[in-house]
Amino acid sequence: MYMVSDTRISGYVFKLIPHESRMIGRLLSSWRGMAHLRQADIDNFSAVLSKASKITVLTGAGISAESGIPTFRGQGGLWRTWSATELATPEAFAADPSLVWEFYHYRRVVVSKCKPNPGHYAIAALEQRCKKDGKVFSLLTQNIDGLHQESGSTAVELHGSLWKTRCLTCENVEENRDMPICPALDGKGAPDVDVKDARIPTIELPRCKKCNGLLRPHVVWFGESLFPEVLKQAYDALYHCDLLLVVGTSAVVQPAAGFAPIVKGGGGYVAEFNIEDTPISRACSFKFQGKSGETLVRALGLGLDELGQTEATTS
Repeated sequence: MYMVSDTRISGYVFKLIPHESRMIGRLLSSWRGMAHLRQADIDNFSAVLSKASKITVLTGAGISAESGIPTFRGQGGLWRTWSATELATPEAFAADPSLVWEFYHYRRVVVSKCKPNPGHYAIAALEQRCKKDGKVFSLLTQNIDGLHQESGSTAVELHGSLWKTRCLTCENVEENRDMPICPALDGKGAPDVDVKDARIPTIELPRCKKCNGLLRPHVVWFGESLFPEVLKQAYDALYHCDLLLVVGTSAVVQPAAGFAPIVKGGGGYVAEFNIEDTPISRACSFKFQGKSGETLVRALGLGLDELGQTEATTS
């Protein structure tokens, strides 16, 4: 059992679990000095942030990588001998659903052991601050790991969720956090090159509880379009947006590649938080280079006690 204490900040009571609070503090201490932020940039950003009435945040794989989640990109970004672009497709699933489910089972196992980092908590704190001040806030994430929700945020999941399934027969969508998701995947999915494919019979793969049809991960694969209702939520968050924060993503894949131009075209500001320059860096009004767990916390002017682990309640 954990000891839980209350910390009161700006009208909110945060339920803090001491060991989690200490963990966040250690992370912030280890990162301090790695990001070189000019105070003038922070001051200018703060002025825009304070005046903004509609704020949107777009996040990508970079913020999840700070929690230890593999990006499966670049050199060494393979699962066995495959890249994500080879496995995360409708064609791959149709050809070998066992292999694709092994890949996603591995990802579920990895994510289940990861926790939100200060970057996630900073965004959650910004959301609470906006609600308190009567501002419109939206979080659009390209990540499928659910760490934003775990940190207390409400997120629009652009690419679906690792923790949801969709039936190929009846199209029923359900949350599923069973580990493993089916008995046949227990102990399978190891990423090592020399591991043999499990070749699980299709009938033993995850099945729909309603019609017994084959389930697939409820995620947007390469070559697929975003879900229409999700796309509408995204554009609603972008139009008339005063400030867009782009965190841990190069935003080069459509439709996310068009998000910053929409905001700039409407007279809004774009602030980038990334460990390196990206194709959209030159178009941004502000650029903060470094880990989001430090740059976001500093740019937003947050204290350690505002990075609570669990849901805040109004006092």
